Amino acid sequence: MQYLGIEAALKNQPLLDPAFIPFGVWRREYEKEASRPFALAVERDHGAVSVFETKLRGEDFAEANYRYIERFVKLLLWSAGGLRVWLCGDDALAKRLQAEYCPEGRRAFDVGFMQDVFEVPFEIVVCDWAHLPKPNEKPIRVGGHTNGCRIGFDAGGSDRKVSAVIDGQTVYSEEVVWHPKTSEDLSYQYDGIVSAFKTAASKLPRVDGIGVSSAGTFVGNSPMVSSLFLKIPRAQREQVKSIYDRAAKEIGDVPIVVANDGDVTALAGAMSLQDGCVMGLAMGTSEAVLIYAVVVLESFFWFSFVALILGLPKPKAFYRKSGRWIDGICGAIFGVFGTALIWTAVKESDL
Repeated sequence: MQYLGIEAALKNQPLLDPAFIPFGVWRREYEKEASRPFALAVERDHGAVSVFETKLRGEDFAEANYRYIERFVKLLLWSAGGLRVWLCGDDALAKRLQAEYCPEGRRAFDVGFMQDVFEVPFEIVVCDWAHLPKPNEKPIRVGGHTNGCRIGFDAGGSDRKVSAVIDGQTVYSEEVVWHPKTSEDLSYQYDGIVSAFKTAASKLPRVDGIGVSSAGTFVGNSPMVSSLFLKIPRAQREQVKSIYDRAAKEIGDVPIVVANDGDVTALAGAMSLQDGCVMGLAMGTSEAVLIYAVVVLESFFWFSFVALILGLPKPKAFYRKSGRWIDGICGAIFGVFGTALIWTAVKESDL
């Protein structure tokens, strides 16, 4: 298949969208004959900078070059965030992206989102190699603290969960249904968070720290974009940004760290596996509802099918005759699976 002058071979042709080409497949073919140096740098808060260096094809592939770089700009913005993007190596391509990523351009949504997160005007800068920023990655070390008396809080879209932990051992845990996405009164979210903190604190002799996991985009402890505050008026943005810090002060001068639930999932996986290279995937409320619906429908159709088959004369007679053997074999299989699960749990707990 050909896209923007680049031939890409697919092992399996998509049936519903025959013209679809996975970007990864197309990218590999594009890069085989790319030779012109190009670089882009994405700047975030506190001077953090990520630099990506690559190569472009010749000027005859202007559209392919644009598509290639445009996808990487999009990827870096939405995977790492950015308040400024520096482009170096092709002024015409860079100026085209400048026109796209502006309040009136095709990428106005991306621009508005990044401006909401970092609270400064978003811009794309066309520069030469001498003025391209140097990489300045600033990894943040969080988590891994199991000593002392700590509170863990998860702010979900349909429920909130809190745990009290002493030296890594859970001494209290509760889950409370709430609906922050539909509330227009910020006191609803604030009171719910404070109530969870105070309940957990009452189970501890003291509180050494609080960790919060929540959906959304955070700068420090501030939820800059979060579905939990979807209905809260824009005029209360400053109160939303400080909601977790203010809630922590309700139980004392306690350090608190707030992080995206995907990051927290990766952190939990890294602690459990003792490995630093872990990707976390956090399923939100909408995904949970969809999965629940799929499970219910699957169960309904499966058991309806079983009931229909066993209701027929021949299968019914066979089961009556051999039911004891069938039940015994199935019981043995489930027993093997159960034993395997228990053995795995025992090994993982180091008992």
